Amino acid sequence: MATKRLQKEFMSLQKAPLDDIAFELVDEDIHQWTATLTGPPSTPYAGGTFELSLLFPTTYPFKPPQIKFVTPVYHPNVKTDTGDICADLISDGWGPTLNVRHCAQLLHAMLENPEPDHPLEAEIAQLLRERPKEFEKKAKAYTKEHAKGGGGGGGKK
Repeated sequence: MATKRLQKEFMSLQKAPLDDIAFELVDEDIHQWTATLTGPPSTPYAGGTFELSLLFPTTYPFKPPQIKFVTPVYHPNVKTDTGDICADLISDGWGPTLNVRHCAQLLHAMLENPEPDHPLEAEIAQLLRERPKEFEKKAKAYTKEHAKGGGGGGGKK
């Protein structure tokens, strides 16, 4: 079931792509995708291009995909060293009616509104809560260093 559903979703995203995120298969494997996400305007991530990996379990759509940032990102809900995203952001409320478009919306919203109350990076969350201007400055610098120039793997592949 997962393969057929993923093929349908992938074709839908190719026919009607989203504005700020593009998807590709990894080695023609329908269960492994890469995504290229453009940082939302009016955020510290604006102008950045972030690569993500999506791994779909054989139980998809009953279980959500595993999503990681390949491009380093300065964000309270993303592990700086691994790119892991706070599982609650994707898993909470997940059901078989949700899909990759839903995940794309979550990723976009996550960059627009970092959530300091359920962090993977406590220091970044604390900075966001206590000194938001300094957080923004650091996130912008991190984006400039790691996420510029299309694909922005930042040496972390």
